[in-house]
Amino acid sequence: MNRTDMWRRIETHPKAWDMIVVGGGATGVGVAIDAATRGYDVLLLEQSDFGKGTSSRSTKLAHGGVRYLEQGNIGLVMEALKERGLLLQNAPHIVHDLAFVVPNYDWWEAPFYGLGLKLYQLLAGKYGFGVSRILSREETLEHLPTLKTEGLRGGAVYYDGQFDDARLLIHMVVTAFEQGATLLNYVEVTGLTKDAQGFVDGVSARDVETGNEFRATAKVVVNATGAFCDLLRLRAEPSAAPLIAPSQGIHLVFDSSFLQGESAVMVPHTSDGRVLFAIPWHGHTLVGTTDTPIAAATLEPVAMEQEIEFILATAGQYLTKAPAREDVLSVFAGIRPLVSATGVASGVVRTAALSRDHLINIDRSGLVTVCGGKWTTYRHMAEDCVDQAATLAQLPEKPCVTHHLHIHGFTNVAKNDTAKEDAAKQFGSLAVYGSDACEIRKLIETDGRLGEPLHAALPYVKAEVIWAARHEMARTVEDALARRTRALFLNARAALAMAPAVAGLMASELGWDEGTRTKQLAAFRDVASNYVLRP
Repeated sequence: MNRTDMWRRIETHPKAWDMIVVGGGATGVGVAIDAATRGYDVLLLEQSDFGKGTSSRSTKLAHGGVRYLEQGNIGLVMEALKERGLLLQNAPHIVHDLAFVVPNYDWWEAPFYGLGLKLYQLLAGKYGFGVSRILSREETLEHLPTLKTEGLRGGAVYYDGQFDDARLLIHMVVTAFEQGATLLNYVEVTGLTKDAQGFVDGVSARDVETGNEFRATAKVVVNATGAFCDLLRLRAEPSAAPLIAPSQGIHLVFDSSFLQGESAVMVPHTSDGRVLFAIPWHGHTLVGTTDTPIAAATLEPVAMEQEIEFILATAGQYLTKAPAREDVLSVFAGIRPLVSATGVASGVVRTAALSRDHLINIDRSGLVTVCGGKWTTYRHMAEDCVDQAATLAQLPEKPCVTHHLHIHGFTNVAKNDTAKEDAAKQFGSLAVYGSDACEIRKLIETDGRLGEPLHAALPYVKAEVIWAARHEMARTVEDALARRTRALFLNARAALAMAPAVAGLMASELGWDEGTRTKQLAAFRDVASNYVLRP
């Protein structure tokens, strides 16, 4: 899969596409997969890199949403739990189960949370991940050795899913490609075209890399731009009412010493009304998240000082080793594209209270917008969206087949815990690539220098950069360090140190001259500065 082949598909495409999807995050790529597997002719365009926005900035959880039980949204929880199970079934090389412990410091917490978590387990039905139960004080500390012991009475354990969001997304892009979709990153949709009756019939777009402009027509256009969806809707209908009330959440990343063991912490109530997670992820500890209403979405959101202090203070209430600013290896912010509710604009409704249900909206112009939802439910969102879009465009009726569609990289060896452990021993950090791990190993066998680590603090090797540029459409240093590997999210300073070597490897693959290489490094340093927490 490479950009040259994608452009060739566009240039030789003789007619209107069945569907054009705008947006290369989880929702948009999910729509492309669903539509392509039904046999529809699909073009997806992304203004930046795949997953540059929300889809690479999550809490890394494939979960049903425990807090939605408290809101009484049983339907959403059941839907998400089913989709969580399908994710594990279809991408076991990336998704795995994880034990979450709710520590109890008051006498009523154990029975209260224990009952709720048992209901959570029961709602999962055949898609369950594990048995929830009440823990003694000693059992709680076995799961979480670094938990504060003063006043600790015990805990409750339940099981949910964890994954690498950007890695799953890249494998979804490959899956869509393998099913016949055409997908391009770094192509900005600059406008929508309309037919004589005023209905949207295509897009005008610009290749960000070359500046070349082109048009493409389609029987239906799907707006899957997440937090930016209202901007595209306004291009079709200047009077369109907003659908999105954006909210920002941040995460701090520390080394593994802050959360020893293989379990995560879930704090069900914090001062801002959300839950707080501290989870083990790629050999580090990830803590989040906040919920801060913002006026407008940006492509590169930045953590606010009050958010950073909130997470440090809240984590310090539960961990023996209270984290400090100097312990933060990386900080990243993401924007939730929450569906708006009456009063949000004036601040009457807190965004933490908004539902994570998704919405399919069809404007008078015929533009189909899919928004809201959550990472875990991307497949169901895509199914709903394609059903509606196909009906609107009068495409041949075809059933959804993604329930049991294996995501690229799927391997039978990843089906059970023992096999996963064996794969981890054989491939190490490359195991997350699934079946592609063997191909990356071949690169290393061909040239031993590609097996050299890029930095002592992280597990990534040079071959991964070559693979990203050659087969995963990585076009920038940031693509390689933020989303093809997760270096920037795990350790920003280490990623900055790796950048010159990565730029050199990509220059040889993509034919960059020295000027381009220099610009790439400067652009990455500018972005990476947002991930470094200053003392």
